[in-house]
Amino acid sequence: MLRWAVTFLIIGLVLAVLGFGGLGGAFVGIAKILFFVAIAVFAVMLVLGLMAGKGISNAVK
Repeated sequence: MLRWAVTFLIIGLVLAVLGFGGLGGAFVGIAKILFFVAIAVFAVMLVLGLMAGKGISNAVK
């Protein structure tokens, strides 16, 4: 998902340089949304992974 965010960011910047400001802004906006979604998914997976690790270590004891 971060790869898509970077792709949209680069396309948006190129469009802005070429004079398509509205379209470039839309692409940068999509990149921002994808970036924050990727950060949220990362945080959820990190918490779930830590909780699963505690459950496994408690089962081994």
